[in-house]
Amino acid sequence: MYPKKGIAQRVVSAVYQYGIDTVVISPGSRNAPLTIGFVNHAEIKALRVVDERCAAFFALGIAQQIQKPVAIVCTSGSALLNYYPAIAEAFYSNIPLVVISADRPAHLIDIGDGQTIRQENVFANHILFSANLQERVTSESENLELVSEALQIALFKKGPVHINVPFDEPLYETVKELKKVKLINVSSSAVERSPIDYREFAKIWNTSSKKLIVVGSHFPDADLQAVLNDLVNDASVLLLTETSSNLHSKKCINAIDQLIFSLDDAQLKEFQPDILITFGGMVVSKKIKQVLRKYPPKHHWHVDALKTMDTYHCLTEFAQQKPTDFLLQLQTEAKEVYSDYQQKWLSEKEKRAQKHERYLQEIAHSDLKVFEQVLECIPKGSQLQLSNSSVVRYAQLFDVDQSLRVFCNRGTSGIDGSTSTAIGAALASEKQTVFITGDLSFFYDSNALWNAYIPKHFRIIIINNSGGGIFRFIPGPKSTNALEYFETPHQLTAAQLSEMYHFEYVPVSDGTQLQTALTTFYWASEQPKILEVFTDKEINEKVLKEYFNFLKE
Repeated sequence: MYPKKGIAQRVVSAVYQYGIDTVVISPGSRNAPLTIGFVNHAEIKALRVVDERCAAFFALGIAQQIQKPVAIVCTSGSALLNYYPAIAEAFYSNIPLVVISADRPAHLIDIGDGQTIRQENVFANHILFSANLQERVTSESENLELVSEALQIALFKKGPVHINVPFDEPLYETVKELKKVKLINVSSSAVERSPIDYREFAKIWNTSSKKLIVVGSHFPDADLQAVLNDLVNDASVLLLTETSSNLHSKKCINAIDQLIFSLDDAQLKEFQPDILITFGGMVVSKKIKQVLRKYPPKHHWHVDALKTMDTYHCLTEFAQQKPTDFLLQLQTEAKEVYSDYQQKWLSEKEKRAQKHERYLQEIAHSDLKVFEQVLECIPKGSQLQLSNSSVVRYAQLFDVDQSLRVFCNRGTSGIDGSTSTAIGAALASEKQTVFITGDLSFFYDSNALWNAYIPKHFRIIIINNSGGGIFRFIPGPKSTNALEYFETPHQLTAAQLSEMYHFEYVPVSDGTQLQTALTTFYWASEQPKILEVFTDKEINEKVLKEYFNFLKE
């Protein structure tokens, strides 16, 4: 059984032929031809999620893990607008999402017809391509060319595309066969790259004694890890990684703020590199951005196969290449330069790490202490998903086990879809998935739990400090008379949501209870589990401020 609508048949057939085998559908009537087509396609996995915002982030989590496009399908009207937060995240995180929206025909727009908005080009600022199809065209190839271009762009340029499909009634008529369409190759979808003169890069590299590499969020990459393992044998190279970079080395700084927070101006001047190489996605550390903007390198090279970022306001070269390929080629031209740059800062790192351990031994139950306990107990080889705001920042202060794969929605850094993304990632991965979140992020995305595909091994750890704790740490909010509007204090717990959505629920309020709960939290179960850890915001504030002061002493 397939839709009778020819335009729906062409979209469904093209999606499959481009290798997209997962489609997340939200209910509606106008999208009936698409729903019927995808649900009845034997080679496509059709998943259903009611809330469109959750559905889009859920699909994003799947695409994040399988590293290929996932399609999302919705009805007309405001349903489509609920996709926008996830589309923006996909745009800035280079995650391929194929947005397919049903629409009213053009003659029904802006005449007072129900469930109708201006859907064409609605995501113009955060989309790689918009294909606005027409139900009545003189040639089938007109629509097919647009669909082909959209799907090729999603595949090759790694980001969101939008296919808007108008349907007139009737919507539910069916036929027995799905026509296979002949796809159109669209050359404009290929990524064009300028040639790179590695000799010029090497000339600068070989005369510089202070080389800094900063890596933002990055999908696990064994080849890149191997290249960096070789590169850090050069004493003039200092590697800074974040938790979500999924790169590790004994010769790297993996807690950036821990190192540089307490440095004075003279030390920061010593830290200032000759060359800065950056790759990967967004960087969490605000401090490193401030430092490198104040003390810019002579040369900043950003390396990425798709697009450039001038995060530190000092970009001199954009090398449009995969980081692994760029670094391998650079190494063939590189010569060793005498330097104490790496050793100096690795020694400073070791001093901070020792102070970090001493401080943690003395502190009370708090967000910082909870992170120490939780991170120590996550099963090896797990996938760790982090929500934004305080959670991802606390994670940057710890050595995360190298067997963990760590992810966070850092494209837009929003709290809105973290749980939905984690659930999608859990479904797409065979690994144990652990999601650490704050209370505001969890409650904001609570519809994420309205999902029939949550694996039994999925685990959520909520650190509930009764509000947006980050607003006690950043300068500004406490100096106003509107702190409660920033923090949004509350007395909510996850107990009722856990019961409603059939999660096992464990609440704890001190370190001893937490340690006991963690001993059995990851055991096999018939239901997914939520561990809610309650902390005191006043203690959290005191502990974190004293932590950074302790590092300075």
